Parts: sequence; structure tokens; C-alpha cells
Amino acid sequence: MSARPNVLCIVGPTACGKTALSVALAKKLGGEIVSADAVAVYRGLDIGSAKPTEAEREGVPHHLIDCVDVTDDSFTVSSFRALAREAIDDILRRNKLPIVVGGSGLYVDAVFSDMRFSAPSDSTIRAAIEKEYDACPEAVFAVLRSADPVTAQRLHPNDKKRVVRALEVFRVSGQPFSVLNRDFSSVQQGDDTYRSIRIGLNTDRQKLYARIDRRVDRMMADGLKEEAFSFFDRGLTPDNCRALQSIGYAQLFDVYTGSASLGAAVEQIKLDTRHFAKRQITWFKRDQSTVWFDPTEQPTEITVQNITETINENQ
Repeated sequence: MSARPNVLCIVGPTACGKTALSVALAKKLGGEIVSADAVAVYRGLDIGSAKPTEAEREGVPHHLIDCVDVTDDSFTVSSFRALAREAIDDILRRNKLPIVVGGSGLYVDAVFSDMRFSAPSDSTIRAAIEKEYDACPEAVFAVLRSADPVTAQRLHPNDKKRVVRALEVFRVSGQPFSVLNRDFSSVQQGDDTYRSIRIGLNTDRQKLYARIDRRVDRMMADGLKEEAFSFFDRGLTPDNCRALQSIGYAQLFDVYTGSASLGAAVEQIKLDTRHFAKRQITWFKRDQSTVWFDPTEQPTEITVQNITETINENQ
């Protein structure tokens, strides 16, 4: 029998009910939640990230939320991995159950996979690509999309640092950054640090889309526009602040500049969130060990009981 510690992992697309279910599981099982959300790590991005409020956390400790300043563009997947593993180890030392919860597939994989975060570099090649990017960002991004479509899919064209880095790796090594770093390879390539039991949450696509639409409407009612504009008023934009390239903030910047109406931006947020949910589902479906549940089919307490039974069967 493996001596590796057990870590529960809850994954699934946005708006599928991860927050409420993970809190209920934590209360039942004596757990603490480690958030694996690429936006919730930033302080101030509260409404747009659907960050659980203090009331929604119901006294359950949450880690890796509000741990990075929104202006910090140096925060990476590797940074997250180090902080997440530190939090998990601390939870285990206190004989609690770590529950990794997230919709950011790369962040989830970083916790459990033996991922290499170094890649070859060449300052001369990087400088040349930076010059190309400054002349025409669209052309450089098109080259990256052709050379490494997997990496291009997760990057914003305005994210100069990461676009340049990904293309630099390709030109130096001849291999796509996504392949070289194994960030996007099979999640079966784990290491021996933790033994994870992975639970997936999902529901019918049309039902999920309806939940997404309601969530976006609720975000707007809760003040997402005002939250986004508070950053724009400080001179922070999706062009100079990577965190603000996130869904919700990027679309509302067009409203701020007058290039889009609020109604059009809200519909775009809904559409982009649906596309994001599809990518999340595709990502998480790669792990064949994941046991899937539909949290909308029955009361939360029944789903919690069913998940608990699954955990016990896999101990």
C-alpha cells in the first residue's frame, strides 16, 4: 500500500458548483481548501474571479486566495506550485485533509505532476522576437499559433512576455513550449509526492451555459463593472497588467474606452466564459481516473455522501 498522503482534488468547469460542494465536503471530512484558480490568487479581483466570500467559505480555511498583488506579472505556474505544495504540507502536518479545488487545469496539474519549469533560452533570439513583437504583435502571435497552438490557446495576444518566451523556446529547441515543459502532456505523468483522489463536477452543457449566464448577470449586479473600472482608473489595463486580461475585466475595458457598449460587453463575457468552460472540460476529461458527478441532479448533501463513499473506496 502506498505511503503517499491522500489529497482530495475537485475539478470542473466554471459555474458548475465547485465552491459550495467543496465547502460542504471540507466541513464533513475535516478538510481545508487549496484554491487552484489562476485569477483568485490576485488581490482585488474578487467579483470577476467568483472568489468565495467569507460567508460562502462557512469558516473553512481557504489557501492560495488573495496571495499576489494584481500588478505582479512575475507570478508563474511554478510560483503557484511552490505555494500550493507548502499549503498542502502544512495542512497534512495538522492532520487535516487538503482539498485542491479549481478550474485552472494547469494549476491543478502543477500540484500533482512532476513538471519541469525550465526551458532553453537565448538572449539574442529573444531580443529579435521582442523586436518583431513590437513591430507587429498580431504577426508574432500568428507564428506562435502555427508553431505551438496549444500554448497559443491559453495566452492572450497582448501578453508580450509569455508570447515572446514561448516562441523563443520553439526557435531555440525546435520543440513547442507545451511539449518541452510537459505542462500540457498527460496528467498521468505524476510524481510520488501525493496520492490524489480526483472528483470531477459537470452537468448538461445547456444547463451549464444557463448557470454561466446567471453567474455573469449576478457579477454585474454585484459590481463587476465598478471593480474593473477601479483598476482602469489607476492606469492598469489588459495591455500592461496580465491579471486584467482575465475574462470579465478584458471585455469591460472596451466599455471603459468607449469602444463597446455595456450590453455588448456582458454578452461577450458570457460567450467567452462558455468557451472557457468547454476548454476546462476538455482538459479535465484527459484524466481517466477522475470520478464524475453532476451536483445539479440532487441535493448537495446526497452528492457529498456519494463522493465520500467514493473516497472511502479509494483509500
